[in-house]
Amino acid sequence: MQTPVTIGRLAREAGLAAETLRYYERIGLIQPVQRTRSNYRLYDGEAESRLRFIRRAQNLGFSLAEVKELLDISSRVENDMGEVKALTEQKLAEIDFKIADLQRMRTALAQQTECCPGHGSVANCPILASLTDAEGAMPVRERWGRRDSQPPYNVAQS
Repeated sequence: MQTPVTIGRLAREAGLAAETLRYYERIGLIQPVQRTRSNYRLYDGEAESRLRFIRRAQNLGFSLAEVKELLDISSRVENDMGEVKALTEQKLAEIDFKIADLQRMRTALAQQTECCPGHGSVANCPILASLTDAEGAMPVRERWGRRDSQPPYNVAQS
C-alpha cells in the first residue's frame, strides 16, 4: 500500500469491518497517519502490516491485550526478545492447560457414551443419570460451570 487509504478500503483489503478497525484504533493497536479535511481516517502500509500481525497473533491464541503488548515490545528495538519469549511461553502453558482440560472432558464423555446403549427411555439413560449424580456431589461453584481458565502457574514469573 503506497498511498494512504481510507478506513473502508483498508477494512475491505484486510477482510475486516470498519468498526473493527475503529475499535483497534481506540485500544491503540493501529493509528491513522492523517485525517482528511472532512475528518476521514487515512492509513498507510504500517497499519496494513500491523493488521497482518494482529491476525497471525490471534490465530495463535493471543488475546488483543497480549497482541498490544507484543506490538508495544516490538516497537522499541532496545527491548529484549526475552519479553516476547516469556509471553509466548506463558501462552504455550495456557494452551497446554486447555488441551489437558479438553482431554479430561473427552475421556469423561467417551466413558459416558460407552455406558449408554443408545435406545430406550431417557428415564434409564446412564448419561443423564451420571450428570444428575455428578452435579449433586460437586460444590456449587463447580456445578455452574466454573472452571479455571488459566494454568495453575504463571510461566513468566517462574
